[in-house]
Amino acid sequence: MIEFDHMTRTYGPKLAVADLTLAIPRGELFALLGPNGAGKTTTIKILVGLLQPSRGAVRVCGFDLVRDPRNAHLHIGYVPDEPCLYDKLTGREFLWFIADMFGMPKHPAEQHIAKEIEHFELGEFVDDLAESYSLGMKQRLVFAAALLHNPDVLVLDEPMVGLDPRSVRIVKDLLKARTQDGMTVFMSTHTLAMAEEMADRVGIMVRGQLRFLGTIAELREQMALETMSLEQLYLQLTSSQSSPPPRDRPDGVS
Repeated sequence: MIEFDHMTRTYGPKLAVADLTLAIPRGELFALLGPNGAGKTTTIKILVGLLQPSRGAVRVCGFDLVRDPRNAHLHIGYVPDEPCLYDKLTGREFLWFIADMFGMPKHPAEQHIAKEIEHFELGEFVDDLAESYSLGMKQRLVFAAALLHNPDVLVLDEPMVGLDPRSVRIVKDLLKARTQDGMTVFMSTHTLAMAEEMADRVGIMVRGQLRFLGTIAELREQMALETMSLEQLYLQLTSSQSSPPPRDRPDGVS
């Protein structure tokens, strides 16, 4: 469903992501972890079409994000780390706007909007202007919008920001149900407990390179630390890997 094929991204002389090769199959929830500046945000921006790779390719459901972005984007739902809404639209108007963007026919769109309003318990405020929403309300609406067209791939960047415990549980239950139905989830998060609870596999990125890829059990086995939590394993791996730069980094890049 998602393929990174030797994907590299540079900003001038700075190497942000180095030769990333990664395949995420249908129905997997994949968590990308790493310290600030590791390359996670750049990877997500490329995956959702906000940036282009400097080298290599990224494909979603077989569609190349550079050569065929329209078809690739039709298969993607995206929840950014900061919810972006139109303040002078109500939540319902925003959902209709998203439905129109994806070319959804009126009757199916109406059904999908009603379903997501129910799923995310938006009914109390969906007809209020977005400018009156709290951060958590905005995040719930953005989740509803991302799932409105029933995407094959859902991309999440710090998805639990601003959500109260009940909303977090709603999102977790929904992600479990959707992945069981075949949706692929690519999630970047600093919430290690959520990654440990939810992810089928994790990737740990340090200084633009994927330093680990596999399950939590495989990470423990690789590091010979069977009793450690993901947080302890993560801190040990990133602290031990953060000092030496990758060998293919351009000269002069810190």
